[in-house]
Amino acid sequence: MVDRFWRKSGYRVTAINSHVDAPAIFVRTRDGFQVSLTVADKGQVHFDVDSPCVRHSEVADSTSPATAYLAPDAELIPRPNIHSEFWSATGS
Repeated sequence: MVDRFWRKSGYRVTAINSHVDAPAIFVRTRDGFQVSLTVADKGQVHFDVDSPCVRHSEVADSTSPATAYLAPDAELIPRPNIHSEFWSATGS
């Protein structure tokens, strides 16, 4: 679905990784942005965008707190646990 939408939006597909466990698609937008979507371990999704040109600037601190609860004694950020009838895979 992402592939169809991006092509319809005029993005040029530069590479596709059809790996069963970690598929990915890489595209270039009309204005030169490099965009990739990768599905990783246990359904985690990574969306990356590289700008065609930027100038160095300072990054401001967030003005809002994180919305996900994380126990004070947690050692790791928990994996997502939201199920979607459309997007979530079934099976192991």
